[in-house]
Amino acid sequence: MWGGHSTPGRPVPEGQAVFTPMTMVPVSREGVNGLNDSRLDLTTTSEAGTRQLGQDIAMAINRGVIHLKGDLGSGKSVLARAMIRLLCDDDELEVPSPTFSLVQVYSAADRNGGGEIIHADLYRIADPSECGELGLSTPEADALAIVEWPENGGGDLAAADLEITLSERADDPPECRHVSIAGEAGALAAIGRSLAIRAFLDKGWVTGVRRARLQGDASTRSYETVSAGGEGRILMNAPRQPDGPVIRDGKPYSQIAHLAEDVSAFVGVAAIVQAAGLAVPHLHASDLEAGLILLEDLGNGQIIDENRTPIRERYLASAAMLAAFHRQPLVGAHKLPNGAVHHVPAYDRSAMLIEAELLTDWYLPRFRGRQATEAEKTSFAAIWNSLIDQLDDSEKRLCMRDFHSPNIIWRDGRQGHDRVGLIDFQDAVVGPSAYDLASLAQDARVDVSPSLEAELVRHYCELRGTGGNFDEAAFRRDYAIMAAQRATKILGIFVRLDARDGKPGYLRHLPRLQDYLKRCLSHPVLADYRRWFEEMFGESGSA
Repeated sequence: MWGGHSTPGRPVPEGQAVFTPMTMVPVSREGVNGLNDSRLDLTTTSEAGTRQLGQDIAMAINRGVIHLKGDLGSGKSVLARAMIRLLCDDDELEVPSPTFSLVQVYSAADRNGGGEIIHADLYRIADPSECGELGLSTPEADALAIVEWPENGGGDLAAADLEITLSERADDPPECRHVSIAGEAGALAAIGRSLAIRAFLDKGWVTGVRRARLQGDASTRSYETVSAGGEGRILMNAPRQPDGPVIRDGKPYSQIAHLAEDVSAFVGVAAIVQAAGLAVPHLHASDLEAGLILLEDLGNGQIIDENRTPIRERYLASAAMLAAFHRQPLVGAHKLPNGAVHHVPAYDRSAMLIEAELLTDWYLPRFRGRQATEAEKTSFAAIWNSLIDQLDDSEKRLCMRDFHSPNIIWRDGRQGHDRVGLIDFQDAVVGPSAYDLASLAQDARVDVSPSLEAELVRHYCELRGTGGNFDEAAFRRDYAIMAAQRATKILGIFVRLDARDGKPGYLRHLPRLQDYLKRCLSHPVLADYRRWFEEMFGESGSA
């Protein structure tokens, strides 16, 4: 998601020279200064261009040790200052050269990872052994150390993750700098991606765009706020991901679960829901092959208050928007700007099952202290196959799949359904219409009370009942099944995010999801699943 966290950057003042684009030559594969994976060679043609390069590097790198080399006046401090200001989220931050103090320490902004930024200048260091006293021998793992004149630190200075060398040539214009960046392939790939984003912004908007990180989601996508001339936009960075390991039927998890593999899904679904009258970001520019999209910023209005409590009227308005959307005929395909057609995949049995099985694969081992037995997996699969059978006659609509508070932008001053702005719908599927209402009424990130959940379902059903043929009993059955399927898979996902991806913050949501699932299991259609779940975990669902 990226909604609700937008912080527009400072505009480029009128009359200020914009940054000059860099020239990047092919990557060299020979060893460079002991960092033998690869190298990027670039040229900046102005001091502003060197500052921009520093900002673009900082958008890619916020941890580790950077050795910054070059003669006096080569632009090392210009580059370092630009990196520090971006990471501290302060364009006016005073960043003096640490020539005499040797070290200056700053704190990175939370959205840039927090942690310390150590800016060191070893030009006047008396003895390399001082590196230990200065904290440069073994910097903290969450720190970024930018070290000028690293050659004076000898063997007492921590080894570089990146080595950046700036140089001038006699026949160059005064502000021209040649920049060589050596390091391990992953870091250079991240910098290369950042420079590709810069080139996309130069072409798709204007040069000199200010960039800032924006909180991302649990996926591999990342987002930026970008601004120029007083206008803010959103940059989605979603390069096509390599397929994971084959796990079933010759396919990886992402294909079985029908997760979007590139940005074409976002573009296609956006066009479908926009044509239906829903509020989605305007697409300013896109590069489908590169996985880059420049979008309208819908704002930072939320459907929750400052205490992360649902705002009842806004949740009801969101449910009403869903009801209006579901009264319209299903549209499942759209022609993309490149001529290809995006077909929204079906939320089929394989997808629902492999998602539900995240509970037996990840959640059960965490709370039982052992892997699920084959008998337990077999009975679990049988239960869910039976539940999915009951969905055969369910009403099918486009399911945005994550229709909850992080992805709903409240737009004050708008009227009707236009108040509900939508983002992060690229994983949409065609499935039971009850799914998105379950996403809202059992919001995975916010505590929705049983009474508000019941009111949301009742409000939706009343609105659907006034619009023609609507089987409320069948819908409520579908709601119970899809809400249980969603809670089941998210319990597994949040444990997986901790165990596999090192993101323990998601574990704080587990009690909420456990409570939601207990609500679902009270429905008669889920009696078999309730017995299985209580046998595995007890009535609490976590022991």
